[in-house]
Amino acid sequence: MPVPSRLQPSYAYCERLARREAGNFYHAFQILPRPQRRAMCALYAFMRVTDDLADGPGAAADKRAALKQWRTDLHAALAGQYRHALYPALHHVLTRYGVPVEYLDAVIDGCESDLELVAVPDFDTLYRYCYRVASAVGLACIHIWGFRGDEAKRYAEHAGVALQLTNILRDLPEDWRCGRLYLPAEDFEQFGCVPEMIDNGSGDGRVRALIRFEAERARQYYRSAEGLTPLLRPPGRAVFQVILRTYRGLLDEIERRDYDVFRGRVRVSPWRKAAFVLRALPVRWGWV
Repeated sequence: MPVPSRLQPSYAYCERLARREAGNFYHAFQILPRPQRRAMCALYAFMRVTDDLADGPGAAADKRAALKQWRTDLHAALAGQYRHALYPALHHVLTRYGVPVEYLDAVIDGCESDLELVAVPDFDTLYRYCYRVASAVGLACIHIWGFRGDEAKRYAEHAGVALQLTNILRDLPEDWRCGRLYLPAEDFEQFGCVPEMIDNGSGDGRVRALIRFEAERARQYYRSAEGLTPLLRPPGRAVFQVILRTYRGLLDEIERRDYDVFRGRVRVSPWRKAAFVLRALPVRWGWV
């Protein structure tokens, strides 16, 4: 179904942004029918700009003000007042697919929490952070993909936690250098570690044991997230499988390195991403 001509420039902006920046997600979007693919690009564009407002240069106070204005702009867009190129498309998506705006507000909340030095006391705190920056995104996605049953929301929440835990492990050295430590203090204590051991990287087996523990925690959430698969319509089921396999692939690579995330960035190769897409095509077309 073609979008109204007045929305085409906004959707085109979102698709260009997603194609340029979406990395581990854009290849998965290609599986979807065009209306859903466009919708995912609009949703991604909002997340990307929100994240950039938090991660860009400048003082924390200025970023906080920018995010506050961005939240105001989001709610203005729901009333038809568009203050950014992505908002006409995003408004159309939220309306057409019934995506609750509370999920987008949660993402802004999560980005605001990144503006100061980050120290996480326990897993409950980390879980809340993962919900805001990742699970809320997944919950928005399943409205676009189509799902049945309220239990799908719990599985989507767990998928977001799994993906974000994987990101946290992959980015541990970089985040630590930026004053952000997302792994819980209670877990450092359990393994006889202190955060400063991260500076020594893979040289301390206790740090690797801690990372192994967190990786297994992520795997538990991946296992729970698999319950979402049969509750999605075939195109959404296929794209979800690609995303899950891609991020599990990052976790597999961390394990293959014996939990050494300090010797270069952990990546999934382009050919493996392509293989994940090919494996999902029969699901996309409802053949399996």
